[in-house]
Amino acid sequence: MRRKRRKPVSEINVVPYIDVMLVLLIIFMVTAPLMNLGVELDLPQANANPLDTPEEPVIVSVDRTGAFFLTIGGEREPIDLEGLTAKVGAFVRNNPKVPVLVGGDRNVDYGKVYEAMVALQAAGAPKVGLMADPLPAGEGK
Repeated sequence: MRRKRRKPVSEINVVPYIDVMLVLLIIFMVTAPLMNLGVELDLPQANANPLDTPEEPVIVSVDRTGAFFLTIGGEREPIDLEGLTAKVGAFVRNNPKVPVLVGGDRNVDYGKVYEAMVALQAAGAPKVGLMADPLPAGEGK
């Protein structure tokens, strides 16, 4: 009696790949909100008066690695320069008197802060201010 020879199956079994993909999806869904809780900035200190603004300002932060973050209405999100120009441009067109502030970490390259300011100028922000921490009591003037 002769055994029949089976032909090789030329299909890929994708079930294990789907299982791995679903596990990774769950991991990223759980960890993504935890990644953007805040940006730690070591702002330079200066003896300047705080601004009294009726509206919540638009804040562009540059952390020590040179990454950009945009805060509008209390929500902080990482952003690139093109997205920064587009979002701030749309926001400034709707609210022309909104203050726009840039906060750069003390240890970041000045060129990164300058890039943020150029992007804000291209977005149509009429005035851009720089953020600083107040000097400790007894220092300065």
